[in-house]
Amino acid sequence: MTDTAPLVIDDADGVRTLTLNRPDAFNSLTLRLKEDLLAALRDAAADDGVRAVVLTGAGRAFCAGQDLKEHVALLRANDPAPLSTVSAHYNPIISTITGMPKPVIAAVNGMAAGAGASLAYACDLRIAAASAKFLMAFANVGLTADSGASFTLPRLIGYGRAMEMMLLAAPVPAEQALAIGMVTQVVADDSVLPTAQELAKRMAAGPTTAYGKIKEAFLAAAAGTLDDALATEARTQAEAGATADHLEAVDAFVAKRTPTFTGR
Repeated sequence: MTDTAPLVIDDADGVRTLTLNRPDAFNSLTLRLKEDLLAALRDAAADDGVRAVVLTGAGRAFCAGQDLKEHVALLRANDPAPLSTVSAHYNPIISTITGMPKPVIAAVNGMAAGAGASLAYACDLRIAAASAKFLMAFANVGLTADSGASFTLPRLIGYGRAMEMMLLAAPVPAEQALAIGMVTQVVADDSVLPTAQELAKRMAAGPTTAYGKIKEAFLAAAAGTLDDALATEARTQAEAGATADHLEAVDAFVAKRTPTFTGR
């Protein structure tokens, strides 16, 4: 039986896979899907049994962004929800992904547009299907950047390329995305999710506390001064150095054996 829930959650080997599940609508983001995704991300962040997360889409698209049919219907009904969704949904979703103390990998299985592309940019790594494309078409509907794109996209591909994507709304195919540093790897369409899950499984068996500290340090450095970055490095390095995983790693190095990490 096909699962009709707008978000499907699966767990295996310490990896939680979140699948946007509105394939007939290219996994566009309705109010319910945004609320479900935010709740699922927060649950994954808080669950010590989850040591890596994969975000993907069902069907031929990763995510087409905001569901414009729902959006325009609410606007015509003078419902205030569309005007508050950035602060109520998109901002906390992006903050939860970037602030999650464990790796988040996007398995971009097809078109990623608007807020859907921004979800991928917020993830730590991006595995893209050969057929995937990235499109920032906010300007075409009279809107500006949201879902963190003004922060994440220039840091992936540079200010100039990011501005070009936003102003001209030209799609970027997977191979070009790889060449400009937007994605980590491009694989065959039928391999994108298994590749992302295998990478997540490998990272889930790694020093996940250290991964979280790396994310924290990079995020602080991206938005702050050199002094901010140095202070965050000093603190997070001390915190990572006090973990059982660090002691296990150095013991294993001295003993010339493979370390076993617990994420603690």
